[in-house]
Amino acid sequence: MSESTEQTEPPKIGRVVLASFVGTMIEWYDYFLYGTAAATVFGKLFFPSEDPFVSLMSSYASFAVGFFMRPLGGVIFGHFGDRVGRKAMLVTTLLMMGLATFLIGLLPTYDSIGVVAPILLILLRLMQGLGVGGEWGGAVLMAVEHGHAGKRGLYGSVVQMGVPAGLLLATAVFSFFSSLPPEQFLNWGWRVPFLFGILLLAVGMFIRFQVFESPLFDETKQKQGVSRLPILEVFREYPRSVLLAMGARFAENASFYIFSVFVLSYGKESLNVPEQTILTGIWIAAAVQILAIPAAGILSDRFGRRPLYLAGAIGVAAFAFPFFWLIETREAVLIWLAIVIALVAHSLMYGPQAAFFSELFGTRVRYSGASVGYQLASPFAGGVAPLIATALLKWSDGAIWPVALYLIATAILTLTSIVLATETAHADLGNS
Repeated sequence: MSESTEQTEPPKIGRVVLASFVGTMIEWYDYFLYGTAAATVFGKLFFPSEDPFVSLMSSYASFAVGFFMRPLGGVIFGHFGDRVGRKAMLVTTLLMMGLATFLIGLLPTYDSIGVVAPILLILLRLMQGLGVGGEWGGAVLMAVEHGHAGKRGLYGSVVQMGVPAGLLLATAVFSFFSSLPPEQFLNWGWRVPFLFGILLLAVGMFIRFQVFESPLFDETKQKQGVSRLPILEVFREYPRSVLLAMGARFAENASFYIFSVFVLSYGKESLNVPEQTILTGIWIAAAVQILAIPAAGILSDRFGRRPLYLAGAIGVAAFAFPFFWLIETREAVLIWLAIVIALVAHSLMYGPQAAFFSELFGTRVRYSGASVGYQLASPFAGGVAPLIATALLKWSDGAIWPVALYLIATAILTLTSIVLATETAHADLGNS
């Protein structure tokens, strides 16, 4: 398919992008809800200990295990996404995420069934990780492969908007119920946001069933056939693209979970900042990201993916120390400002990322390639970021400078990867 024909009717692409956005928002609502609960209540309910640090680290470890399932999810659903189609995988992953979240809301706690409780929680977290590992690639490809060549950054970034939208929704719902008296919240209030996920699942399933398969996938399947083992073809034909995508993920992924998850426990436990203050800051920043991410996507269509991505990585490095200085003031407005600025810098990377990663791989293996490049870095970037930051804080006896240096190190890795990458904004997906 030539660049001139790589487009669809506006109503059709609008429906596809909306379906991808809504489904992604719901999946990330499920995912972020766990992160918020891990930073605030799961330590007490599922990993009780006489030492609060041990409880928190155990809770963050359960948060991290989901990330280690994401590469496997990328491989499994990427395989079938490249062989069967994008749409079927999107429906399957959404169902997995929704059911896992709902079941977490029904789990008995450690006080009720002992060690079985955290085991069940971790198993459901693994299910979440598997689902989200396969979802991202399919969602962005449905938007990017349906879209006009000159607007791939925009269409892909709208799907990326589902992440802050999910964070916004999860934080808002969790914040509402966390305002209950502590005893009620720990007894039943924390469960309601998880149980609410079943209603979101029904909405997402209905919307995703309304879209058609990717036209690029159908055309490539007819002309070239499907790859027998897409993941092997990816590593044989595109090893450099996989490594560059992984490197590009580090600063984006690690910084996001420092700015949206670790900051919760740091503010509450180390600085005695009310939990509600931090949650409000995350809520505001997520709302700002809903505008910043598509803005970055649009700019990447005009100026290229690399300049936007470089600006975001530099922003994370430059703001690493100021972020914590502002948090340490304990002033609500300055805390909110810190989180907003941090997530705007993150948006400069996240906005063009969907189109950028999609453009690195050919259509026959694009689902597998984009998913694996995206997800392989997740366990070692975002997955362990709260754990590493918490351990560094303990090691330094409460000093925040090692955490800031850790952020800078991830930014240097990402900057190196983007400098080594070639510009992809004007690539013709139909010929790849």
